Amino acid sequence: MSQVGPQLSFVSTASISKTSTTKLLQVGLFTWQNAKFLRRKAGRNFFSKGEGRLGNVRASARPTVVLCPGQGAQYAGMGKLWIEKCLSAKELFEEADDLLSSAFPQSLSEICCDGPKETLDRTDVAQPAIFLVSYISWISLQEEKLVSKEAVNFSALAGLSLGEYTALVLGEAISWQDALRLVQIRGKAMQEASERTKGGMVALMGCNEQQAWECCAAVRQNQILIPANFNSPGQVVLSGHEEACQRAFEYATKKMQLKATPLSVAGAFHSPLMESASNTLSKALEQVEIRPPKYPVLCNVTGRPHDESPNSIRQRLTEQLTSPVRWADCIKYIETHFSEEQEWLELAPGKTLAGLLRRINRKLTASSLDEVGNAKVMN
Repeated sequence: MSQVGPQLSFVSTASISKTSTTKLLQVGLFTWQNAKFLRRKAGRNFFSKGEGRLGNVRASARPTVVLCPGQGAQYAGMGKLWIEKCLSAKELFEEADDLLSSAFPQSLSEICCDGPKETLDRTDVAQPAIFLVSYISWISLQEEKLVSKEAVNFSALAGLSLGEYTALVLGEAISWQDALRLVQIRGKAMQEASERTKGGMVALMGCNEQQAWECCAAVRQNQILIPANFNSPGQVVLSGHEEACQRAFEYATKKMQLKATPLSVAGAFHSPLMESASNTLSKALEQVEIRPPKYPVLCNVTGRPHDESPNSIRQRLTEQLTSPVRWADCIKYIETHFSEEQEWLELAPGKTLAGLLRRINRKLTASSLDEVGNAKVMN
């Protein structure tokens, strides 16, 4: 697999403004090709009012790493301004609403834009919502010429947990429609698995991998408890039965003198308690066409790029639900094996991965498409 991808570039901004909208999606369906034709014919440019302010926006000619967020990045209102300003965003939301028309009591676009928060925070809703907004943020930048195909190298793609599907779509291994259906099935199966078992997660700060495994061994007591997320050096999340997580919290704070925080999550993600969800996902993956990625896509389970084998990708995505996410290893691999002089770009929603990147290496900074999506250039 080549480690030098297609020619891509982006521009970043730092100014953020929040707006409120009501009904953003217009009636009427356009094909992707017709949308671009009509916009060119009408001479429309949704960003034209901001062109005079683009002088202080820096375009890059360096290789670009794209980071794709996972569950927890969601917020009510995400994607609003993309829909307001970008015809392609409206179109993608409409198609997604059709694809998942029977999955939710209200459309996914309405949930993304208007909430309510308690609905959006459900695992079965948050996962397809985050995936869709991430993908839309990338496509919208291309449509509005803030991403061109002539400037810089596209070096690697990495997504946290759910975000791995977004990365595979950008890597042209899976179609966005198939990925949307997969993450909806994945989220629903994880929600159902969480409701069947009382599980939880607890974050340990100032903890290395060996200490995390030692903590689990000390308090497991024939229950499930494993390290589930190696997010950054000194930050490990444990996952398992609710009682085991409580024992881990007490042991870590009192015996190990670590800072521990119980997490507000639906269940014990990335642990064997998700085995039923893993089985459901495995069957769904068998029905989906997967191609060898055209560009390096990091695997959460191994912390290294996916193999070219579609069956290997299916296996790793299935394993991910019951195995630790090695996010810090993914970032370290990119640092070690790709250009030292490269840009880091985080797709919408949120800036969680930009924060983790700084914890892994203080010298690295990621631009956020949430900033671009809410920036003055769009007003």
